[in-house]
Amino acid sequence: MTRFFHSIFGSPTTTESNYPESLIKAAIEHAVDGTDPWIRAVSGYRKKLRPAVERAIDYVVALVDGMEPPIEMGPDIFDEDPQLHTFFISTTDMRKIVKNDLNLAHFLSEKNGSLSSVYALLVMEKQEKVILGAELSGEIIQYGVPHTVVSFEGHRLIDPTESKDETLHQLKRRVFNHLLILALRRITIVKTEHEKLERYRALLQSKLNLLHRSGWGFDKTAADEQLDVYDIENLLERIETNLLELGGDDNMIEVYLEIVIDVLNQPEENLWFRKETSIIDHMGIKRSKTASDTREAIFNVICNSEGHNFVVSLVSLSGDMIQKITH
Repeated sequence: MTRFFHSIFGSPTTTESNYPESLIKAAIEHAVDGTDPWIRAVSGYRKKLRPAVERAIDYVVALVDGMEPPIEMGPDIFDEDPQLHTFFISTTDMRKIVKNDLNLAHFLSEKNGSLSSVYALLVMEKQEKVILGAELSGEIIQYGVPHTVVSFEGHRLIDPTESKDETLHQLKRRVFNHLLILALRRITIVKTEHEKLERYRALLQSKLNLLHRSGWGFDKTAADEQLDVYDIENLLERIETNLLELGGDDNMIEVYLEIVIDVLNQPEENLWFRKETSIIDHMGIKRSKTASDTREAIFNVICNSEGHNFVVSLVSLSGDMIQKITH
């Protein structure tokens, strides 16, 4: 399956919606394996999935290819780059984070030699909190003024490679798989509800037994099994409430297939990039307009339909930077 991703996402000559038949079939099977293999029990599942898979692939390619060029990470340009200055507290902080990154360390150990450059996807979480501070208004110092402090945490370098194209390929693979993860989570929720349907059947049987014991039908009931009418009504009310909460049975495999189709056919509703612009001063406080002590940083935020947001940026590490962090 790795070869499948290289073939679809790794070739610069592959154009939108112009994929070999064998690769589309492989992508469909990958979508099924990545969600629920039982989907293969649905008649014509390949035909039903195909348009959604093609739509998702086109979207992923366009999304990633639209990213800005990599930011060079280096101590010599830290003060000159507003994004680096926003993402990291200092040159020392940046070097420490890069040096301690496990993904990068593993990649460098595999290469076991000097590299001219390394490309990766820098992923972070943006945090904002409000503090009370002082602010100069004319010649008057005002205290207790609310300020929004912006910080970036949880820095990770994902999919380090020796070339920008390979890193972009890895990112496309990751985005496509993330769509499958979103579909799988929805399937898991539905499966949980399906397990409740087992309780549904048990509740129906309990209700039937209860009606028999209360003498509603023509079956003979023992005198010592007769229940108080008030108790019967209370028990029936609780059972009916549970039945309403659980709902009716469905053809679950068909439902799972429709979930996968829905997510892949509407990728822009499930995973997207948005650009954010922040004007931040040297204290990390967000400002409404630029000044001599502020910097304007524009960065990408990747968002998904579950409400998770991460700041992402393509970065490159020079050979000099690599030498400094590994020695």
